[in-house]
Amino acid sequence: MDREKLVEIRRDLHRIPEIGFQEFKTQAYLLTVISQYPKDRIEVKMWETGIFVLVKGTNPTKTIGYRADIDGLPILEETDYDFESEHIGYMHACGHDFHMTIALGILSHFVENPIADHVLFLFQPAEEGPGGAEPMLNSNIAKEWRPDIITALHIAPELPVGTISTKSGLLFANTSELFIDLKGKGGHAAYPHTTNDMVVAACSLVTQLQTVVARNVDPLDSAVITIGKITSGTVQNIIAENARLEGTIRTLSVESMDKVKERIEALVKGVEIGYTCKATIDYGSMYHQVYNDEKLTTEFMEFISANSDFTVQEATEAMTGEDFGYMIDQIPGFMFWLGVDSPYGLHHAKLTPNEEAISVAVELMSKYITFKANQE
Repeated sequence: MDREKLVEIRRDLHRIPEIGFQEFKTQAYLLTVISQYPKDRIEVKMWETGIFVLVKGTNPTKTIGYRADIDGLPILEETDYDFESEHIGYMHACGHDFHMTIALGILSHFVENPIADHVLFLFQPAEEGPGGAEPMLNSNIAKEWRPDIITALHIAPELPVGTISTKSGLLFANTSELFIDLKGKGGHAAYPHTTNDMVVAACSLVTQLQTVVARNVDPLDSAVITIGKITSGTVQNIIAENARLEGTIRTLSVESMDKVKERIEALVKGVEIGYTCKATIDYGSMYHQVYNDEKLTTEFMEFISANSDFTVQEATEAMTGEDFGYMIDQIPGFMFWLGVDSPYGLHHAKLTPNEEAISVAVELMSKYITFKANQE
C-alpha cells in the first residue's frame, strides 16, 4: 500500500471518530478496506465493534499479534484540517486514526508478501473507555487465535518523525477512574443548620484526598489522585443535597493502587460520619499497567538500531494509562512510542501529527515482524 493510499485512509478515518463500543462506521470502513484482499490469504472475524484479522502464514509455527485501537474521544476538534471530524464534538485526538492506518498498511504488506508465520491483527474498540482490551482478549475468538507474542504502538507528538521510544519493564501506569457521590440534606440557604451541605462536604473531601499521596504513599514510589470535575447544587440560594466528584488514580505499582483505594475509602467513611451523609464510590474503568517484556523489548530496540534509520530512545515510565496492559499481562509483548512531531499533545483539540510517520512505521514494523517470523 503506497503512501498516498495510507494518507487517504487516515483522513477518511479521521472524519468519523466514535467513542468506545460505538465504532460502527469505523468498523464498517475497516471491513471495506480489508474485504479487498484475497479470501484465501486472510480470515476475518468480528467481535463487538472490533475486528480480528488473521493473515495466514505459509508454514506457521507461531502467531505474531499486532493490536491497533480504533475509538475516538469526546473532544470538539479545533484543527484547520479540510478533513476534520464530521461527528461534531468527537475527534481522533489520541492518534487512533494513525494506529488503524498503520495496522492496515502492515496487514496489506503481509497479504502481498507472505511469511511463514501467522500474523494476527486486533482492531480493538473502547481503549479510551470503558476498556476493550481485556474482554477482547477473553473472547472465544482470541482463545482460538491466541498470539504467541503481541506488540502495539502509540503516537508521541513530542518526538520527531523517525524516532522510536520504549523501555523494558514498566512503561505506563496502573490507572483507575474515580467517582464519588455524596447525598445529604438540602434546604434554604438562610437555614443552614437544618441541612447537611454537600458542597462543604465535597470541598472538604477534595482537600483530604490530597493527603493520600503526600502522606500514605512511599516517597520513593509514585501516585497521582486528580479530581477533575465536581458537580453540585442548582441555584445560589439552595443548599445542595447532592455532590459528585469525578477523578482519576494513577500508580506505578499494583500494591500502591490497592493502598490508595483503601485510604480513599477510609476518608470517604470519615466524611459520611463528619457531615452526616451517605457516600458511594465507583472506580469505573481500571487499566492494568503496561509492563514490557524485557527480552522482546531489548531485541526490538537492537533490531531498530541495526536495521533502520530510526533513532531509538530509552523511554521513561509515564502516568498515562493504556489498556494494552491487559494483553501483555497475559501474552509476552511490548508497546512503543512512535514520533509524529505535533505542536499539540495527546487529547488536545489541535493535535496534528505528521502523516510522514505513517508509511515509515508501516515499513519498520513489516521488517520487524518478518524478522520475528524468521526466528526459530
